[in-house]
Amino acid sequence: MKIKLIALLSCVWLTSCATQPLSIVTHDLLITNGTLYDGTNSPGKRLDIAVTGDEITFIGDATASGILARETLDVTGLIVAPGFIDPHTHTLDDLSNTKTSSNINYLTQGVTTVITGNDGRGPVEVGKTLSIFNQVGIGTNAGLLTGHGTIRQNILGKENRAPSTEELSAMKKLLGSAMSEGSYGLSTGLYYVPGSYADTDEIIELTKTLGSTGGIYESHIRDESTYSVGLEAAVEEVIKIGRQTNVPVHVSHIKALGVDVWDRSDKIIEMINDARGNGVQITADQYPWSASGTGIANALIPNWAKADSTELLYQRLQDTKLADKLNSEIKENLRIRGGAKSLLITDGNPEYIGKTLELVAQEIEMSELETAKFIVLNGDARVASFNMQESDIENFMQQPWVMTSSDGSTGHPRKYGSFPRKYDRYVSAKKVLNLGEFIHKSTGLTADTFSICKRGYLRPGYYADIIVFNPDELSERATFSEPKLLSQGIVHVIVNGISAITDSTYTDVKNGRPLKHGDCSN
Repeated sequence: MKIKLIALLSCVWLTSCATQPLSIVTHDLLITNGTLYDGTNSPGKRLDIAVTGDEITFIGDATASGILARETLDVTGLIVAPGFIDPHTHTLDDLSNTKTSSNINYLTQGVTTVITGNDGRGPVEVGKTLSIFNQVGIGTNAGLLTGHGTIRQNILGKENRAPSTEELSAMKKLLGSAMSEGSYGLSTGLYYVPGSYADTDEIIELTKTLGSTGGIYESHIRDESTYSVGLEAAVEEVIKIGRQTNVPVHVSHIKALGVDVWDRSDKIIEMINDARGNGVQITADQYPWSASGTGIANALIPNWAKADSTELLYQRLQDTKLADKLNSEIKENLRIRGGAKSLLITDGNPEYIGKTLELVAQEIEMSELETAKFIVLNGDARVASFNMQESDIENFMQQPWVMTSSDGSTGHPRKYGSFPRKYDRYVSAKKVLNLGEFIHKSTGLTADTFSICKRGYLRPGYYADIIVFNPDELSERATFSEPKLLSQGIVHVIVNGISAITDSTYTDVKNGRPLKHGDCSN
């Protein structure tokens, strides 16, 4: 009825309806004959979807409704879904550089929106960063988190101490300013320096700043293994922060890392479900790989050795008086990680890439401990750390509060293939999730968790971030030996109403937008 009324009014305005039947409304694009999943975890339906400008303007039976468009896309046999949203990426530098700002490795995964600034590393100058994105032109939409580590370094540098009352006040002011400029919340890297030097009370006081903004507290928790406080205590810390601040809290890349905590997923899930049942708004994201990605220094060198500056770290690594203590802790960290054979070097010295730490140690004829220190002293190297077991991955994945992410990093295939891998391995092959669950955990759940306006669902009035994929072909191609191979199976990607990928080919159009928290106009 509404459509006919619009058409009738148009006819009155034009004084003649001879060339336009009352039931026809012109749209820019009509996608027909696909199986549409709207992001709500509901089963797919054979529905058509129309786009006008940057918005979805119709969902239903286009033929029955007399819907016509300037362009029609027949996607028979394909899946139509909201563009995927990745809540944990390391795309800050990529999006700031014209050479990489297309984010094509995410577009070819079906990702149309990314959140960056995770692990405590997000910028304080949010407005300035979003302006850079706008000037450069970005292929996906992008929102920012503000990093606790960045805030702390602005005020305390890398000092291993608590802030004074005045310093904490200055930290709060920086966070408040970032939130007013459009940050989605506070990210922490409590495992890393300098985040690891903060106690829980410091984080609680900063998180309280988010209360009136609707922002989220997102955390690479203090320990995912047995490095310091232990996995359970680290999760309990997040729960405590949520309970005492009444702010939504989120666990980054939830996992049970290392042999000491394998099979603990049941316990962690029980803790989180209990907290949720008692009013704590807690969620998590997860990447679908058994290997994490980090630097050798982060994986093996104790945080006390990294205090203050890189120069002092180098001095400590070469201090004979500290050798016994360092070697003991590096040896223990190697054990937790599964040994030097479980650390595959993915970036750094080209002579080492593609080799395990064990093999490099053999080649340069040094002990594994001394090899680790040697590599750090010579600029460090990134590694893929094979430290998780499949049963824990699947257990976390099935929880209704766990969404999909990539935690994309250099040299790890997760930056190029996480979403297709999750579909191919855990939906298509292993049936851990059904297709509706997978899409919801990659779209609507993430949009709701991070309060991303008018995205994550296929609904009239929402922004037209739409993907079309072949369910028989969607899979990752990236591997640990070739981590930069683009995924396959994504046939069409529409970002804010404009095609970024058409017939599996990148259109060289950057139509992504910098997103501000709370601003539904972008």
